[in-house]
Amino acid sequence: MDFSESDEQRLIRESVRKLCRDFPDEYWEQKDAAGEFPSDFFDSMAKAGWLGIAMPEQYGGAGKGIQEAAILLEEVAASGAAMNGATPLHLSIFGMHPVVKHGSESLRSAYLPKVARGEMHVAFGVTEPNAGTDTTAIETSAKRDGDHYIVRGRKVWTTKAIESQRVLLLVRTTPRKEVLRKTDGMTLLLAELQRPEVTISPIPKLGRNAVRTCEVVYDDLPVAVSDRVGEEGEGFRYLLDGLNAERILIAAEALGIGRAALRRAVNYANERIIFDRPIGKNQGIAFPLAQARTQLDAAELMIRKAAWLIDNAKPCGAEANMAKYLAAEAGFFAADAAIQTHGGFGYAREYHVERYWREARLMKLAPISQEMILNFVSEHVLGLPRSY
Repeated sequence: MDFSESDEQRLIRESVRKLCRDFPDEYWEQKDAAGEFPSDFFDSMAKAGWLGIAMPEQYGGAGKGIQEAAILLEEVAASGAAMNGATPLHLSIFGMHPVVKHGSESLRSAYLPKVARGEMHVAFGVTEPNAGTDTTAIETSAKRDGDHYIVRGRKVWTTKAIESQRVLLLVRTTPRKEVLRKTDGMTLLLAELQRPEVTISPIPKLGRNAVRTCEVVYDDLPVAVSDRVGEEGEGFRYLLDGLNAERILIAAEALGIGRAALRRAVNYANERIIFDRPIGKNQGIAFPLAQARTQLDAAELMIRKAAWLIDNAKPCGAEANMAKYLAAEAGFFAADAAIQTHGGFGYAREYHVERYWREARLMKLAPISQEMILNFVSEHVLGLPRSY
């Protein structure tokens, strides 16, 4: 069993780390406070070729695996960018996976190179107000009208909708009551976003404020049939194909946030002098930080295992879900310990750890809650009865 990274993987880690030094914590604090998309950071990553890291080479990508993409996103988050930096890249790196795997050749040729070059932003439209985790209950509909679909409905939590030219949109082309299985009758469309039939409204939220997340209303939006991903009615299956990869990448980002928080906490614990001694001498300070490091390292092992499995075309559902669960818990614990280490200053934006804390909290909710992961493990790993 070899735990060492390849020379190429080490080069990816070092190169991304070097690029991120040009965007320090102060940059991310300013972007978060202003609610301003980090365009210059995104453009720098695109220019360096990182957006296409997991896309096929024939479409302008690097053709690498989830292992390499996870390293990239971990390093971005660990630089202090946290989710404000990782999410814009995540959606470009991972968001087009259904198109890569199931899109027509014309669809791939038209859009993948633009995404890899950073010339086109893509959002992901799945969640709805009345559906939530139960994706099969979505109500947004698309009715065929000649060579177009007409889309009507509402989505929430569509991240990067304001900046994106297109959205991977899950719709019902057959009503739920008319299908044999509730997962049937859903279709994936690569729809235009910046059109008069689309209303985009940012949702005020706790963190990751440089990347706005929106409610999007579709009022008879026409979408060309040629912009459909794969076959009509198979959209839910196409989404499932990418869930394990998404879990792993989210886990890597949570790990990165935990690393950033721990780094600042350790530095502060060594430098802050109270009662004529550095506070890091106190076990009440030292032990939580040691525990955070232990949990982060354990989560990293599961991430590496899951990424290796998926890149080698082996079953990895349990490992991908466990990686996301462990990394989300470890990242948030580290961020919380960092605030506690800083005392009152941890509550001040000046020290950045409160921003890490706000963004690490998201990872326990999205893209799937910790409880739903435990449901998966209970049913599919332990063999217990399905709970829902």
